[in-house]
Amino acid sequence: MVSRMNTKIFDVKNLILGALCVVFILLPIVPGALPSSFTTHVWILILLFASMSQAWNILGGYCGQVSFGHSVFFGIGAYGAGLAVVIFKSAPWPGMVLGAIVAAIVAILISWPVFKLSGHYFAIATFAIVEIFNRLFMVWYFKSPITGYQVGGALGLDYPLVDEGWKMFTWYDSKTGYYYGALLLFILVFGVVRWIERHRFGYYLRAVREGQETAESLGVNSTAVKLTAMGVSAFLTALCGAFFVQYNFRVDPPMVMSLDMSMKFVLVTILGGSGTLFGPLLGAAVLIPLQEYTRAFWGGLGGGVDLMIFGLLIVLVVIKQPRGIMGIITDVIRSIKKRKGM
Repeated sequence: MVSRMNTKIFDVKNLILGALCVVFILLPIVPGALPSSFTTHVWILILLFASMSQAWNILGGYCGQVSFGHSVFFGIGAYGAGLAVVIFKSAPWPGMVLGAIVAAIVAILISWPVFKLSGHYFAIATFAIVEIFNRLFMVWYFKSPITGYQVGGALGLDYPLVDEGWKMFTWYDSKTGYYYGALLLFILVFGVVRWIERHRFGYYLRAVREGQETAESLGVNSTAVKLTAMGVSAFLTALCGAFFVQYNFRVDPPMVMSLDMSMKFVLVTILGGSGTLFGPLLGAAVLIPLQEYTRAFWGGLGGGVDLMIFGLLIVLVVIKQPRGIMGIITDVIRSIKKRKGM
């Protein structure tokens, strides 16, 4: 019994995740590890997109419900923090939490009818949801009863100058604060997913993914499982959106509620390996440096080059190894074990 408990506590995934967290924590304080502000920026985006994709992975990877509508929840979280700072002149934290709660509620409400669809019909419905919310926020008009400031729909929200520090989660001269903020978000999201993996709910998710009818015949309430997965996924996605707006100092509907943003959730996860703990991190570690460095080296052309290369990578991965980079790593490990006779 004791040995089994020790195996559970000190299993390989937990050790790897813990080691990654230690490395990320030490990275900014090691001289030369992050030589420039741009390098720090790239690491921040890797952690952010890994967290975003991992939040999507709960629903799309573990539960098998491929959604292209997660940019809606991302945008609600972004507007939650943005409204708190710009409209109500407060710290972003209450807006972050409230935005995440609202995103979870909206996700459950819109998912109730949508989950009656399956396969590509479900995916098409989520496309439509993005367009609906994008148009709603484009024409949204709101006047603050406190400051009189108006939300200008398509114009979005521009952040005012505020005091630096953790209270307002804002820094101007250094990106180190944002880096540690992204790291905390990364630890939270990956910790939640790791907990789900090891507990009953995670088995329910995988059962629904492998066969909804079979899971229901064994007593699993597939509707409740999918709605719970959607709510948790939307909540974590909204927190990522709140971080995004704090980091960019502005938000508008095309910036956060777009099909382009929704596709990034999906493609990063598929590239790394959907339904796996480390797949979203591997996908982000490939896509983000590719995206940022091609834009830095080739200017405006980089925006097209990175997408072409990324598209080619997706095609190769889907053809050669549908399980993504994690599948390739698993095959290599198995091959090495066979050679060694293990």
